[in-house]
Amino acid sequence: MGWIIALIVGGIAGWLASKVMNRDSSMGVFWNIVVGCVGSVLGNLLLNQFGVGGSVQEFSLTGLLVAIIGAIVLLGIVNLVQRGRVR
Repeated sequence: MGWIIALIVGGIAGWLASKVMNRDSSMGVFWNIVVGCVGSVLGNLLLNQFGVGGSVQEFSLTGLLVAIIGAIVLLGIVNLVQRGRVR
């Protein structure tokens, strides 16, 4: 059951991150979920170094915030690779 919640939270985080980074028109639902899930892992790795973390397998606002931050960082990296600059 936890992986279903992780997919839903990942999709929401990916969608919100794509809105913030202005990439929503170039991404579909599938890529929103992928970016959100990978971003949540990235966010957990980065923020666990500072003692902040949250799991997306059990819905919490901290986990959602960490997933959004990680997805935004991931989209920023993708922008750098694709265009050579951050939007």
